[in-house]
Amino acid sequence: MTDTDPSQEALDVPVAALHPSLEAILMVADQPLDTVQLASVVGHPVADVEAALGELAASYTEQGRGFELRNVAGGWRYYTREEYAPVVEGFVLEGQQARLTQAALETLAVVAYKQPVSRARVSAVRGVNVDGVMRTLLTRGLVEEAGQDGETGANLYRTTSYFLERIGIGSLDELPELAPFLPDMEDLEDELASVAGTSREPEPEPEPAPEPAAPAPAPARHHSPHSGDGTEPDGGTEPA
Repeated sequence: MTDTDPSQEALDVPVAALHPSLEAILMVADQPLDTVQLASVVGHPVADVEAALGELAASYTEQGRGFELRNVAGGWRYYTREEYAPVVEGFVLEGQQARLTQAALETLAVVAYKQPVSRARVSAVRGVNVDGVMRTLLTRGLVEEAGQDGETGANLYRTTSYFLERIGIGSLDELPELAPFLPDMEDLEDELASVAGTSREPEPEPEPAPEPAAPAPAPARHHSPHSGDGTEPDGGTEPA
């Protein structure tokens, strides 16, 4: 009995050249595909697939194609080139309002840089209630639940791999350096308490001592309606 070379087993399936096979698969893919998935589909070794993907990406750039092959969110997928974004946007968005609102984009940015984060904390950063916007982001698959805060029990949220795919990066480490412009969470305790409707540590403030009742120069109201007529009361609610 002869031993079978594992690298040869992957070559039993191929029925076409590697480069065109990869192009055909990636053309119909609706999500990024990693090299292992692609290798199993086209029947070539993973190392050959990785090399071929790099060659394809380089050739598209060299030829100045209107699309490019990127490795994002852990997989490979075709994208239109950034310089042709206005043309594509005009085609895709014609007659429909598909873009996120400014409020949604700001909320998404807070989640991206401060994740995992609760709705109350996002509201504190933005200064407005974000419940409706968060529902939109959840529905679009850009944000997902990420457990609960051990201290408050509030649901926590984070961005998804679809978010990475949509903005064209491989990981959160590639986000632009914008975090320093967002307030620290430690500075938001008062705002969070306000959002929750309770104060974190209510400290009773000393109430001012009641002002001594000044003797009224005019007779009391229950006396004769004619007394004090034409005078200005003098010990009412004048600010101290």
